[in-house]
Amino acid sequence: MREEHDAPIAPLTTMRVGGPAARLVTAGTTDEVVDTVREVDDADEPLLVLTGGSNVVVADEGFPGTVLRVATDGIEVESADLCGGVMVRVAAGVPWDDLVARAVAEGWAGIEALSGIPGGTGATPVQNVGAYGQEVAQTIASVRVWDRRDQVVRTVANADCAFTYRHSVFKAADRYVVLDVLFQLVPSELSRPVAYADLARQLGVEVGDRVPLADAREAVLAQRRRRGMVLDEADHDTWSCGSFFTNPVLSPQRFEELERRAAERLGPEGPTPPRFADAEGNVKTSAAWLIEHAGFGKGYRMPGPAALSTKHTLAVTNRGAATARDIVALARELRDGVDDAFGVTLVNEPVLVGTSL
Repeated sequence: MREEHDAPIAPLTTMRVGGPAARLVTAGTTDEVVDTVREVDDADEPLLVLTGGSNVVVADEGFPGTVLRVATDGIEVESADLCGGVMVRVAAGVPWDDLVARAVAEGWAGIEALSGIPGGTGATPVQNVGAYGQEVAQTIASVRVWDRRDQVVRTVANADCAFTYRHSVFKAADRYVVLDVLFQLVPSELSRPVAYADLARQLGVEVGDRVPLADAREAVLAQRRRRGMVLDEADHDTWSCGSFFTNPVLSPQRFEELERRAAERLGPEGPTPPRFADAEGNVKTSAAWLIEHAGFGKGYRMPGPAALSTKHTLAVTNRGAATARDIVALARELRDGVDDAFGVTLVNEPVLVGTSL
């Protein structure tokens, strides 16, 4: 375990903004994670837990307590059979894409469409990370956590994780610290059915078809690179939190109102907002579409210091010298502009620490 004081937070995040941590603890074992959290809680001090730092924006003033950087490691196959699949326990600090690459190489299907997503494995159940038709909720068997309230280690079954779109019981409150995740994957050389139309087109197959795991991974990585969603130190389009806003989920009545306002703004023959039905009878639409048609195109506010990605309107990016204040100001402008244009309030996907929209 390593401890530092007045340590910079920005280099630990993909947005690369934020002031210093009063105290930074890097924990390499589960015991060190638990011991640090207990110590901080017993002292009634502020705690911020980081793994890959891909989904957080920390204020320029920094964090006045302990930042716990989870650097635990380990991917362990607990069982493997044709009926139960492959049960793989993964430490919270394992970089997510390292796990996906291992799964593809080993012939474990179920997370290949989540290739290229930055951050640590421990963060994936918190956000119910998803892309290209897959979500981690589809493959998580259970999550082992430290319960800060009751001061015990708990195993939370999938059914008790309360997974919904980009949300879970772990995101709803700061009660739990993820220690490791148990995944149930399918032994197969072929991907799960391709569920995303653009991905299917790139692969030259129909939606619902299956392809070799390696082909699925490479196609997803190519799609993400085109959108600036694969980390690249030299490419400021990737200095971001990925998608800054979640896709709005609207009632049918609210979606009709959105369509009416879109027709007024863009003309009756103009483009219409995308619609995707969900299991609850609601309608999901595209945050990127709303941002673009509210007047914020790719590269908006270039050259910065904060600007929309030149590749994707959903990514707020640091062009190299942005502050957290710059990032939040641009995000607020986008949110308010979409609200004014379409009456839909976008919700930020990254966690904002010490700041707000």
